[in-house]
Amino acid sequence: MSPRKAPNLPSNLLRYHRPRLRAADARIPSLSEQSKQCLRNLVAYKCPNFGIPIPRARSAAVLVALFVGRMGDLYVLLSRRSATLRTYAGDTSLPGGKADPEDGTAEDTARREAFEEIGLPRDRRKVPLLCILEPFVAGNAMVVTPVVVLILDNTLRPILNDAEVASLFSHPLASFLSTSPPFPAEPESLEVPYYSYKDWFMPGPNGVQWPSRAHSFLTGREAGGVKPVFGLTASIMIRVASIGYARTPEFEVQPPRAPKLEARLAWALLSRPEFREAYSKEGIKVDWGRLRRLAEVHEARSGEGKDRDSRPRRREREKQKIRSKL
Repeated sequence: MSPRKAPNLPSNLLRYHRPRLRAADARIPSLSEQSKQCLRNLVAYKCPNFGIPIPRARSAAVLVALFVGRMGDLYVLLSRRSATLRTYAGDTSLPGGKADPEDGTAEDTARREAFEEIGLPRDRRKVPLLCILEPFVAGNAMVVTPVVVLILDNTLRPILNDAEVASLFSHPLASFLSTSPPFPAEPESLEVPYYSYKDWFMPGPNGVQWPSRAHSFLTGREAGGVKPVFGLTASIMIRVASIGYARTPEFEVQPPRAPKLEARLAWALLSRPEFREAYSKEGIKVDWGRLRRLAEVHEARSGEGKDRDSRPRRREREKQKIRSKL
């Protein structure tokens, strides 16, 4: 069989179709006033355009699928990854994965992955789009775009792909802004806080070590083997909840002197060889100077394949050559 030819795809993966949201016509419980305002804020959110091309081979998307609970509050669907997966086995995550050639947008990728993993229909009338967030850089050199949707039909039932998903559960969206658990704490678990974080340093430009923070939220299902919401998934959910509820969390999201998201993205594209290789294979023209400015690189020329020696060192070598000839 001849290989499938990739269709012509738009260069901007953030283009998407946004159908009109008609919550009044949906088969969902009545929304609380807080939930109504949250949905309005998400629909009104405009994703900043960093103007940075992302190689398709390093692009991924996740679906933040919200639904309305019995008391009118918003919840998000989370999955426990299969224990047989080669990467992140057993982790708590959002449905999603790498972009396929047939995916025209990040929304297409997220919806396709959610359909394959948990059987969520791609029907935009039943699951309309709320917004798309700015991309996040994952530790495996992937750029992940969160796609936020609302499940309007609560009669939908999941169909899990056992090879990828072990179980599916929900968590209150507002709880990603809180340090208090949304569930009754068992006496034996009182010593383990609902919210915690871990700080570390990562290599940045100019020999600087950038501070970074990983957040963790208990799910209340740890006794059954479910891991907390951690790392990238936690960061995405904090961002969605912050936009929706228009308030800052009860905790500091970033440590002092942490870089901005666009600086971290630009530095990853400059410094990680996986991105340079993908740029080369896909023939993408990159404005390295703009990436250096976004990442606040001074003298370094990471990612370009040029001489990284400093100008003073080159001048000294030239002087030595002249002196040797005298």
